[in-house]
Order: sequence, then C-alpha cells, then structure tokens
Amino acid sequence: MQANDDLPSATGMTAAQAKTVEYAIVGLSVLSLVLVFQPFSLSLFTVGAAMVVLMGLAFNLVPLCQPGRPLSSLVKAGLIIVVIFIIVTLAALGSAVLYSIYLSAD
Repeated sequence: MQANDDLPSATGMTAAQAKTVEYAIVGLSVLSLVLVFQPFSLSLFTVGAAMVVLMGLAFNLVPLCQPGRPLSSLVKAGLIIVVIFIIVTLAALGSAVLYSIYLSAD
C-alpha cells in the first residue's frame, strides 16, 4: 500500500501543503514585480514596491517548504525574519534621525 502525500502527517507538512506554500510565495513575488512595472497607477506601484520588500524577505522561507517539516518551524523562521526586519528598519530610521540632528547642528 502506498502512502498518500495529501494525508496530514503527524511529523509535518504534506507534499501538497509544502508546494502550496512555496507556490504562494513565488506567485506573490511575481505579482509584486508586475505591480511595480505596471504603467497605470501610482497606488499600485506603491503596493508593489512594499510587496517586493515583503516577498524578498518571505522568499527566504522557500527552502523550508519541504514535506515532513513542521509548519511551526516555517512560522518560527517567518517570525525571526520579521523581527530582524523591524530591527534593521528601526536602526535605519534612527541613523537618519541622528544624521539630521548632525546636519542641523551647524
């Protein structure tokens, strides 16, 4: 009897679930690029530019989309990426504020 890849696994994601997450990440990445390069709306460009950054970070999760890997490890890696993004964003904003203080000191 063959094991069915679509049945839930006690150890992690099924092959279908892993492929669905992977294809969703890749599909949203392509959509974000389409939104950036469309010539019709500045609002769509803005949404696309934000999505490019988000999906660039989310693309780091694609190697974790493997059958048998627990979904919790994928969520944990996603949370780590979000925390790093927040820290880097705060550091960039903080350095911009400090630079503006430095420039206005003259």
